[in-house]
Amino acid sequence: MKETTPLFDNSAAASGPVECLGQPFPNDAARRKHFLKLLAERLKDPEFRNQEGFPKGTDEAILAMSDPPYYTACPNPWLADFVACYGKPCDPSESYNREPLAVDVSVGKTDQLYKAHSYHTKVPHLAIVPSILHYTKPGDIVLDGFAGSGVAAQWCGSAPAVYRHGLEMEWKTQGKPAPKWGARRVILNDLSPAATFIAANYNLPFDVDAFAQAGKALLKEVEQEIGWMYETLHTDGKTKGRIEYTVWSQLYTCPECAGEINFTAEALDPQTKRVKEQFPCPHCGAEMTKQRMDRAYVNKLDSATGETIQTPKRAPALIVYKIGNNRYEKLPDAHDLALIAKIEAMPLPPQVPSIAIPPMHMTHERARMDHAGVTHIHHFFLPRAAQAMALLWKKALAWPDARIREMLLFMVEQAVWGISVLNRYKTIMHGRTQSSNVNQYLSGVYYVPSQHSEVSPWYNLSNRLERLTTKAFRGYRAGLDVAAINTGTTARLPLPDASIDYIFTDPPFGENIYYADLNFLVESWHGVTTDAQPEAIIDRFKKKALPEYQHLMQRCFAEYQRVLKPGRWMTVVFSNSRAGVWNAIQVALQQAGFVVAEVTALDKKQGSYRQVTSTTAVKQDLVISVYKPNGGLEQRLTERGASPESAWDFVETHLKQLPVTKHRKGELEQVVERDPRRIYDRLVAWFVRHDYPVPLSSDEFLSGLHQRDFPERDGMIFLPSQVGEYDKKRAQAAEAPQMELFVSDERSAIDWLAEFLKKRPSTYQEVHPEFITQLGAGWRKHEEKPELAALLEDNFLRYEGTGPVPTQISNYLSKNFHDYRGLDKDDPRLMAKAKERWYVPDPNKAADLERRREKSLLKEFETYRTYTGRRLKEFRLEVLRAGFKAAWSQKDLQTIIKVAGKIPDVALQEDEKLLLWYDQALTLAEAGP
Repeated sequence: MKETTPLFDNSAAASGPVECLGQPFPNDAARRKHFLKLLAERLKDPEFRNQEGFPKGTDEAILAMSDPPYYTACPNPWLADFVACYGKPCDPSESYNREPLAVDVSVGKTDQLYKAHSYHTKVPHLAIVPSILHYTKPGDIVLDGFAGSGVAAQWCGSAPAVYRHGLEMEWKTQGKPAPKWGARRVILNDLSPAATFIAANYNLPFDVDAFAQAGKALLKEVEQEIGWMYETLHTDGKTKGRIEYTVWSQLYTCPECAGEINFTAEALDPQTKRVKEQFPCPHCGAEMTKQRMDRAYVNKLDSATGETIQTPKRAPALIVYKIGNNRYEKLPDAHDLALIAKIEAMPLPPQVPSIAIPPMHMTHERARMDHAGVTHIHHFFLPRAAQAMALLWKKALAWPDARIREMLLFMVEQAVWGISVLNRYKTIMHGRTQSSNVNQYLSGVYYVPSQHSEVSPWYNLSNRLERLTTKAFRGYRAGLDVAAINTGTTARLPLPDASIDYIFTDPPFGENIYYADLNFLVESWHGVTTDAQPEAIIDRFKKKALPEYQHLMQRCFAEYQRVLKPGRWMTVVFSNSRAGVWNAIQVALQQAGFVVAEVTALDKKQGSYRQVTSTTAVKQDLVISVYKPNGGLEQRLTERGASPESAWDFVETHLKQLPVTKHRKGELEQVVERDPRRIYDRLVAWFVRHDYPVPLSSDEFLSGLHQRDFPERDGMIFLPSQVGEYDKKRAQAAEAPQMELFVSDERSAIDWLAEFLKKRPSTYQEVHPEFITQLGAGWRKHEEKPELAALLEDNFLRYEGTGPVPTQISNYLSKNFHDYRGLDKDDPRLMAKAKERWYVPDPNKAADLERRREKSLLKEFETYRTYTGRRLKEFRLEVLRAGFKAAWSQKDLQTIIKVAGKIPDVALQEDEKLLLWYDQALTLAEAGP
């Protein structure tokens, strides 16, 4: 394996001989020319261009964005070469052992490097660094199929001393070994050319000083050519000032008198700069609100399309300008209006994209853009803004040095949204003071405001250039030959099997953000746009519902599973509170062959983590830690088939991957994944994913844990080799760890009762008032609420008052009631006090109860199966789970599919277990014999 190339500071430019993928070149320009020629040849190949997810654009546009072999604005033909040159082959004999690690995905959002480029959403690099350090060593290859981890991988080698010291001290207090510092290789992928272009410029080295000089020169040249467009006369009528921004107002008509109303002139308070909710019509005096008025429109010829279009009628209402260091504001005068008219008469520059906006959710489904007169890209820009953006883009694109050219475009493209009509004139109040924020557009949505702030290019970019060169990239060290960036679908990565050491990924979740829609505006300027067909989101406009989203995510996760080395880890950041989306992700992960080891939620108020026990209660960012089982487990399963030994082999392997202890603010915390029921769920998913019947029933599993001497502590299962460590930590803790339970269905109600009765064996009368308080608003909509008596009868034991008092009850009574201490278990006084108390059975009797309960559930499932109505209005999820599982063991796929059709889609989507059975049954049924 080749040694990691030393990193160098971005203040120094690469010059002289370079080596790339093992090939020597006299200089970097020669390297670029060589690989661009090869890429140009590949673009002529129809098979190469017909790949799924290939972006839309001409060869010339794709080549202009690319910097091969490090970055291509299309599928990267050199990724496999990158791995072969810099990676390390998979070695089954290598000793590798890690526990899952929780990460705070909100850390670092104020860091200047994080803010160097705005994107719809991204995880800060400072939040990712601990994970990469934990799971990898220097030189390992990290993959992110949604292009957000590159800076973090390099930061592991270039982090400043103060950061290193802080993290080392934090890990030391947690009892973890010190991190091994040093850059990791990184492979980044995204479907969007806009996203990969950002990733490339974050991760490929460049000369910061040269970029700073070029940026200043570009802005100066633009000022020399079109500075006259931003000149205004001071109120003295003689002195010229430079316009910083012009506030444009939407014009409306009064519903009473049909008079034209300038919204800003009438509604904006000139002193506070706040918009009044009500104001009088200047023509008839009628009380007006924004909702009462009608937009005014004007018909005009669109010179770019040759068509007559209807656009909102606007008028300049306020001009803010500077003379020297002093800022002034005024109403537009005749000189300003004449200047605007002169610019409006100018032809649209060829650099401004004039393509039609294709049908998409963000613009057409809710008519967000139609009422604003935006049907083509150039409609996003007023005439002066179009001239400015065109000149900025033209000069950046013509810069002679290729790497500096890319960085100039990286800077200029950030003005696309801020200079467009999406930019709002807004005032933010802070107590009794006010602060006008005029360069602010709504993120994550196309929205044309009624008050638009048309900013000058210098107002938008001068401070940004300063931040990029002095705060963000100054001192940040990007490495040569450390990053490779690919543009394409994550479902098809041009990488060898088992070649990646670790994956950190923050994929799209549900319908939170419509990335392809939002990227279309900036990508249009590059001339390379996203192929949205394989985009893994929920998008009703593109007819992508939750099942389609799950299928797309499963394909992405399956590709991750293919390229990840056996026994290695993947961290998935999840940011959607919909239970259906969360379950789709879990099922997709399990169907792809991953095993979930931990799910943690960041408690933003407490600044700590908690493990997730209920999807309906989760509103925070989730971090899912999963691993790819080692090849030995897979091989043994193939050899043994669906045998009990295969099941126990999985259990032992899985327990090795789980943390022995977890701490929260110094207190011992429950390791949720060590709960026997959670372990059994993972076991079931493992066998279902491999199309095997589950070799152990739940009661056989529970009794087997006891018979095979798996130690149990505080409701958690351990390996004999692990329990000593837990006992040591437990002895140091003030109290036993407590599991957080949220009662939302029958299963969670049983879990709550089990925890309650473990601590306090009680009579029905004692349990009932406590239980009723748990059945609150969080109960699932279609889930039938169970009777407490039935839950107790089916899942727990009651002491009838005959024979010795069970240990569970006698321990509780002797500990909590003074009069019953030291009494024998057959003492009449103790027996009388214990009578009618419900308690949690020991493991052997629990298995008997489980068998009895399962028989009862299957009997009720038969009524669901034979139900002739169209839909079941209420049902028990436990009955459905037991029935689906039994049908799976008999390979009765049609029963699963038919009964699933009798329950609401949302109920199916919001239950991970049902979704797993149904998805697999549907897949096999469609595949046929």
